[in-house]
Amino acid sequence: MSLVGEQLQVDNPSALMPLDKVAGYDVRPGLYEINGARAIPGGVSFTVHSCEAVSCELLLFKPHTKEYYAVIPFPENYKIGNVYSMIVFGLKIDEFEYAYRLDGPYIPEKGLIFDKEKILLDPYAHAVCGQSKWGERVDDGECYRARVVRHNYDWGNHTYKKHSMQDLIIYELHVRGFTYHPSSGVEFPGTFAGLAEKIPYLKELGINAVELMPIFEFDEMGNYREKDGKQLLDYWGYNPVSFFAPNTSYSSKPKRNHEGLELKKVIHELHQNGIEVILDVVFNHTAEGNQDGRMFSFKGFDNQVYYLLTPEGEYYNFSGCGNTLNCNHPVVQQLILECLRYWVIEYRIDGFRFDLASILGRSEDGSPMSKPPLLQSLAFDSVLSDVKLIAEAWDAGGLYQVGSFPSWNRWAEWNGKYRDDLRSFLKGDGGFASAAVKRIAGSQDMYAMEEREDNASVNFLTCHDGFTLYDLYCYSIKHNEANGWNNTDGADDNRSWNCGVEGETDNEEIKLLRMRMIRNACAVLMCSRGTPMFLAGDEFCNTQFGNNNPYCQDNEISWLDWERKEKYKDIFEFFKFMIAFRKEHPVIRKKLRPCQYGFPDVSFHGEQPFVERFDWEARVIGVMFAGRNSNSREDIVYIAVNAFWEPRRLTLPKVPVSYSWKIAADTYEGRFYRPGKLCITGEIELQPRSVMVLYAESFYY
Repeated sequence: MSLVGEQLQVDNPSALMPLDKVAGYDVRPGLYEINGARAIPGGVSFTVHSCEAVSCELLLFKPHTKEYYAVIPFPENYKIGNVYSMIVFGLKIDEFEYAYRLDGPYIPEKGLIFDKEKILLDPYAHAVCGQSKWGERVDDGECYRARVVRHNYDWGNHTYKKHSMQDLIIYELHVRGFTYHPSSGVEFPGTFAGLAEKIPYLKELGINAVELMPIFEFDEMGNYREKDGKQLLDYWGYNPVSFFAPNTSYSSKPKRNHEGLELKKVIHELHQNGIEVILDVVFNHTAEGNQDGRMFSFKGFDNQVYYLLTPEGEYYNFSGCGNTLNCNHPVVQQLILECLRYWVIEYRIDGFRFDLASILGRSEDGSPMSKPPLLQSLAFDSVLSDVKLIAEAWDAGGLYQVGSFPSWNRWAEWNGKYRDDLRSFLKGDGGFASAAVKRIAGSQDMYAMEEREDNASVNFLTCHDGFTLYDLYCYSIKHNEANGWNNTDGADDNRSWNCGVEGETDNEEIKLLRMRMIRNACAVLMCSRGTPMFLAGDEFCNTQFGNNNPYCQDNEISWLDWERKEKYKDIFEFFKFMIAFRKEHPVIRKKLRPCQYGFPDVSFHGEQPFVERFDWEARVIGVMFAGRNSNSREDIVYIAVNAFWEPRRLTLPKVPVSYSWKIAADTYEGRFYRPGKLCITGEIELQPRSVMVLYAESFYY
């Protein structure tokens, strides 16, 4: 007997005699250090742990049946510490599904709620069965069960050049919503395969990273209801059932015991096309909910370990979803670390965005920790050493840590202050000019003290949570009536502006203004230091019809309408140009060697160069980046923004005699220039509510 990787090599099981006989099966102690179920020659090793359970049973089911056909108790001497481990010989992984039952004390006020009748899903399951077809309700009498997965995908010579955090351009998308609309034109809509069919489109757009909204197994039918004849589902997926298992309903052709194969193929193909994959992961709560929720996994194994509980044994709710994971308990830390390693090793994932990440820094009494052990262990883990770690640095309990999230110079943050300050400034609010230049310059006021300015800020104006970019300038208030909560759900502080009319309009002047505002947002985002991220469909004016919280809308509200790409092709081309421009100018993305002409790395300007008069009335700003790139050429970029409703003249900084300013883009009429348009006078007139992007170029280049 020997261990090779995670496989137990047993050439002759009879050599291990005498075997024990339990419930008619030959068994022996299993692989205690390998959690979950693993196939070995001749059988399967099952390993689980519980701090307070007094007994554990393994249940076996035939595929597609409700009743188990075998109950195999773990012998008492197969338990070492808190770990139950057993090899069952004679099992073929394609012929069974499995689950557990545990017995233990029932003392709710201490968080102990064991129920020996409850059928429990393995917390380390690599594949979940019980609901594999999207939108198909599981009978109340059914339970989640697990399958053993064959991890035999051939990655071949899987080498590719990873992008630095500064060079990423992140495109956030929902796997189902990205291609499910009939206009997507894909063969396998709403699936991983459908995403793969759109890779040529992603390459044309120019992004180099996709951030996938949750793909962990979740139950979209868990909170099923109807409103005005429409089905409302848990569409977004921020309600995990299993952390290790990909959502089977996102596979176009699910193959038993090969779950994840289609996902691996699309990741492989994305990598081959220079596109990294970031997963949006949810380790702040589970779908089990509070005391009124279901018990299907963690509650039954160790409720008092996996969840944050009050002294009375009730659930803390810092997630807003009923329960909160006890992330800094050593057992939960181990699960999260093993999970992330698993996704990196088996699926070659490039990064993780952690939903409500401030919860990951709370102690067992719910208070925030200065150096959370989980966050530190992830920052220094060897397997995760070149993986991007991105925090949504707040939670539903009021903990807001943007600019102060514990980082060890490894964690980046969704910069919510960038979103808020730039939204306010771009729509013309007073008092935001000073904040706007700082956000464009990389939020050095927030990150420079920790020397994080090059890798800390993920800049965004839109994401799944809130208005699309088109809706940001079509609606001044949210319109979430279709969600069934009387428009009480979703954020009220949107900093949006309808440009004069709420919703769609035939007024051509307003429509032109809205397109200009969208171009303004795109130009500023792509000319800001930090990592830009935008929501899929923003590049062709996708709309959610004013719904800023469509978490339950599996319909036209959430699906991308690809016909809008043709209707708004000018916006699409502008996005393409600005993405390409960003790639061509490294000085936007990071600090370069000092400019030989004395310009600082970043400088702020008003209507006159180097004059920072950013009072309440200031609505004209300029930000200049300057440095020398790897070819020893000067790289000088200037972005000028007029958020005022009247034209403004702006004097540009003087450049050396051999240089001239060239206009790359002017959002007023949506023009962009290849090569740049010569600016003869050194002055520009910024039209109302518009942005100009310029660069300095030598006559000799």
